[in-house]
Amino acid sequence: MTESQIVTRVAAQLNLSPAQIKTVAGFLDEGATIPFLARYRREATGDLDEVQLRSVRDTLTLRRTLEERRQTILSSITEQGKLTPELEALLLAADNLATLEDLYLPYKPKRKTRASIAREKGLEPLAMLIWEQNTRAGTPEFYAHSFLSEELGVPSEQEALHGACDICAEMISEIADLRADLRDYFKKYAALSSKKKSNIEGRTAFETYYEFSSTVRNIKPYQVLALNRGEKENVLSVSVDVVDDESLGIIDSHVIVNDEHIFHDLLIQAIDDSYKRLLLPAMERDLRSHLSEEADIHAITIFAQNVRNLLMQSPLKSKTVIGIDPGFRTGCKVAVIDPFGNYLEGSTIYPTEPYRRIQEAEAIIDDLVRRHKVEIIAIGNGTASRETEQFIADYIRSNPYRVTQLHYLIVNEAGASVYSASDIAREEFPDLDAAQRGNISIARRIQDPLAELVKIDPKSIGVGLYQHDVDQSELEKSLDDVVESCVNTVGVNLNTASSPLLNKVSGLNRTIANRIVEFRVKHGPFKDRAQLMDIPGMGPFRFQQSAGFLRIPESSNPFDNTAIHPESYDAVADLCKILDIDVHRLHIDIDSVASKLKKINVVDTSSKLGVGVPTLELIIENIIKPGRDPREELPKPLLRQDVLKLDDLNDGMVLEGTVRNVVDFGAFVDLGVKEDGLIHISRMSRTGQRVINPHEVLSVNDIVKVKILTIDKERGRIGLELVG
Repeated sequence: MTESQIVTRVAAQLNLSPAQIKTVAGFLDEGATIPFLARYRREATGDLDEVQLRSVRDTLTLRRTLEERRQTILSSITEQGKLTPELEALLLAADNLATLEDLYLPYKPKRKTRASIAREKGLEPLAMLIWEQNTRAGTPEFYAHSFLSEELGVPSEQEALHGACDICAEMISEIADLRADLRDYFKKYAALSSKKKSNIEGRTAFETYYEFSSTVRNIKPYQVLALNRGEKENVLSVSVDVVDDESLGIIDSHVIVNDEHIFHDLLIQAIDDSYKRLLLPAMERDLRSHLSEEADIHAITIFAQNVRNLLMQSPLKSKTVIGIDPGFRTGCKVAVIDPFGNYLEGSTIYPTEPYRRIQEAEAIIDDLVRRHKVEIIAIGNGTASRETEQFIADYIRSNPYRVTQLHYLIVNEAGASVYSASDIAREEFPDLDAAQRGNISIARRIQDPLAELVKIDPKSIGVGLYQHDVDQSELEKSLDDVVESCVNTVGVNLNTASSPLLNKVSGLNRTIANRIVEFRVKHGPFKDRAQLMDIPGMGPFRFQQSAGFLRIPESSNPFDNTAIHPESYDAVADLCKILDIDVHRLHIDIDSVASKLKKINVVDTSSKLGVGVPTLELIIENIIKPGRDPREELPKPLLRQDVLKLDDLNDGMVLEGTVRNVVDFGAFVDLGVKEDGLIHISRMSRTGQRVINPHEVLSVNDIVKVKILTIDKERGRIGLELVG
């Protein structure tokens, strides 16, 4: 299949035009990034967004991989001298890898099998007599007698017939259409069952699956992943259940063409052997692999959505923050961060067991709050979190001055320890110990979650389900896409961004990011985007891909602090000239400028300027809202001044909480008590209609109003209902 044919197939599959696919493929092959194409090449791609562009990229990759495999198979069969026009036509028509591999199976080099041993004994002609089903006279033993050979290891007629049946069994297992029909049957009618292994005693995390069964059509992705993990940890035995007679009937329909021949009973034996020894295990493997692949895709999609929502949470900018990493024996690490994320000073307090040095801890916190005018205290949600929260709540409540200016919130500290031990953290804070570095990360997550969390492996952020059980390469690719999308959607301050953050900008890599930071240290802040070309290794292409996503608030050119690309600066200048807009008074005359821009005819004006309508719309949006951060339009984190205990809760109570995680069966909500509550999917509807996908209702970091339905103090479980 030619590249042109691949483009046509992809276009049909995605319901796009071949011209769009060809254009995007060309850009991607040149090294263009998805964020760049989605924002600055909308005219060329037909206004495709990031999701569509990634679908094109991934589908192209799959099609090209399929084509490479097709050519490898064609070459292999050709070298064997077995490629017929009919087989070639089937191989060229195969539209998925499973069909391609099924067609290749009879010609695929194999390790020694029962069939290959029989062929070495010269029994293939006898097998073909059985296979062709035409012999009506004589007995099987009569025909088998001529194949006896002490030298080849065929001492009897029964040995000869047995070997011939082995060949037939393998031939049956290699019928491509039969395998496809069986595969479909298993997907439609098979069930997946699990039992506890006999050596397992006591309670485990897999109790739900000790006696479990579900049809393949009804099983949930998280159940598949749980079964896989339970099996891997030797807690569960998992089996695939089907009606064997139905499966054998499918095989018969492909193999039996004549009931009136002397080898009929032998062929039936071969069918039974082929099914039990070859086809059934293969179909079970295929089905489990298919289910796992679908569950992986589903789990990765959920995890990616949760990570996106976490990265895109609204920042609390221009706030001085105290970060506290709670602990018992080792104390609570404290760090003060200024509004720009700079570390000011730190300490250790011991307000929790076993020390309970409350007054000393209050004095240290009070001194830091007063001297640095702290407004927010961020408490990590790990060990001793709620005890530390109680201490901070008591501290705030004990002084009216603090109540007016000071709030606290619980921060998901997942990944903080990973960051604290990383090379990035050591480079940032070489003189601090790992515990204090992690504490700084907790505080910074309040000021700019995106800038801080990009320093951490997304798998360690803690908003997924079974993320360590799925295909790790696919998970990494998906999460890389999410991080790339978030960073470039928001944009990056060229003069303050860390190297890890710059590394995620379209067109940049770790080396260039490090050189940008080194340039700032040596020469001071960037004065305009054009200075980027002074960075060794930048080059015109990297500049093109990255410049529009890098912001310079200090630049004399106001458009350097917008998403307007430098390649459009001439068009911006012409637009301002047409509308009599003073570029240097934009921030002063913004209302007047906005009024003028809203009155123009976009189509006519874009034609005059020589740019496309999407580009002009981007220009107008960024002139009206320069330096816009899309995260600022999202709800702010829920700040608290007091703490609740489980004993404070009652059935029917209505509270506000923060969504910490969204999974297939519901959402976990932080209510300000030690345990997160669960809104089960059945209690998630706001309209009375059944909710199918929790992600269509809630996202990580949403602030929600919930009613308490059940409280299980012994197990620490809180059942919730969404009420607002």
